[in-house]
Amino acid sequence: MPQTAPFAALRYNLDHVGSLSDVIAPPYDVIDPELQDRLYKRHPANVIRIILNRVEPGDQGDERYGRAAKFVEQWKSEGVLVREERPAYYVYHQQFEHDGQTINRRGFMARVRLQPFGEGNIYPHEETHPKAKVDRLKLTTATRQNNSQIFGLYPDPANEVISLLDKACNGIEPLEATDHLGVRHLLWPVTDEAVINQVSELMRDKPMFVADGHHRYETACNYKAQLEQEQGPLGENHPANFVMTMLVGMSDPGMIVLPTHRLLRGTPRFSSSEIIERLGKAFECKVVPGGLDAAGSVWEEMESADDQNLIGLYATQDDQWVLARATSDAQAKMMSLAAEQSDDWRALGVSLLHRLVIDDLLGCSGHPKPTYVHDVAELVEGIRGEGSQAESDSDEPYTLAALVMPAKLGHVEAISLHKERMPAKSTYFYPKLLSGLTFNPLEEGESEG
Repeated sequence: MPQTAPFAALRYNLDHVGSLSDVIAPPYDVIDPELQDRLYKRHPANVIRIILNRVEPGDQGDERYGRAAKFVEQWKSEGVLVREERPAYYVYHQQFEHDGQTINRRGFMARVRLQPFGEGNIYPHEETHPKAKVDRLKLTTATRQNNSQIFGLYPDPANEVISLLDKACNGIEPLEATDHLGVRHLLWPVTDEAVINQVSELMRDKPMFVADGHHRYETACNYKAQLEQEQGPLGENHPANFVMTMLVGMSDPGMIVLPTHRLLRGTPRFSSSEIIERLGKAFECKVVPGGLDAAGSVWEEMESADDQNLIGLYATQDDQWVLARATSDAQAKMMSLAAEQSDDWRALGVSLLHRLVIDDLLGCSGHPKPTYVHDVAELVEGIRGEGSQAESDSDEPYTLAALVMPAKLGHVEAISLHKERMPAKSTYFYPKLLSGLTFNPLEEGESEG
């Protein structure tokens, strides 16, 4: 890994704002208009006004970025946001419920020296989109700070780094916030120089795999390049050479990956027999009785088998679920369809689903962007036209649904090292990191404290 360094964060002054829970927010890209409005109403200094300032009447273009910057300056001048006196690594735990168990994911926030993807040992695993990067660059340019952290994974089989940091936090009361999903977020600044130096040394040669925040990472690189174009070469320790990052060990027991299922429009309404016929020898198929409500049974079987070769397809024409298992014929077809990709990429459930099943065997290439859901109940509600469809741009009924296994951390590592990008929504790292716990100033002389 490139240099990992502590930083003196800009943070909310709790004596001023009261509860930290009132001023935090999830990442901007998972906030729908309804949640945005709720966060605006929760507290006049909620971070939503920075990370996703809303369009106001009379706006002609980019006024909302200027408003975000004004909030930053106003809150600093009023003491709502204050600078730490000393650089720190910020230990960050997230406690949440999953499958009836309480899980604790542990990591720490730091500055990580930037490397363009493909030029060092920081690896992406998903594609990025120009529109999102333009938006984030405008916000970074206006506010001159990292407003949300990157989510990076690093190998640490013995969890040596986080164990060292957790030990330094023993007996210290954390800062605490609870988000809108009930996840508890705990934060401890670690300023002990001996501990900081030990952690920095342990991290020195480790690769980093970007789990979430690809657009923000590339934006940080673009902001650095923009400054260099305007000002000339930056000094080695200029804060714009770094990006605020949450670092989590890949072996941490709280590091789980959840599935992202698909709801599709604009395809034919297949019957179960048509799906089985079209999949042919590439898949061994069986119909699971029980209609749409059998979705839970299909997913239970898939989860129990823990096999990337298993895909569940819902046939809307005759209200039946088909459970399909890829055969050697499927891999042979994938060799032909995706010859440029690695064996690891071709074996992913999401690759099989999109490249082979949907685009090729079902002949639905060019279908509209799917609606992505993480819960089987959400998928069932979507088919029935019930519940929230926040990620959907249409009220048209869905014509096809698919249950698919998530990629695992081992897949993320292997495919990233091949310098490949996974299909969209191959991974869902839960829970999301909060915005508003720390900000990282990018003006020279500020970020070191």
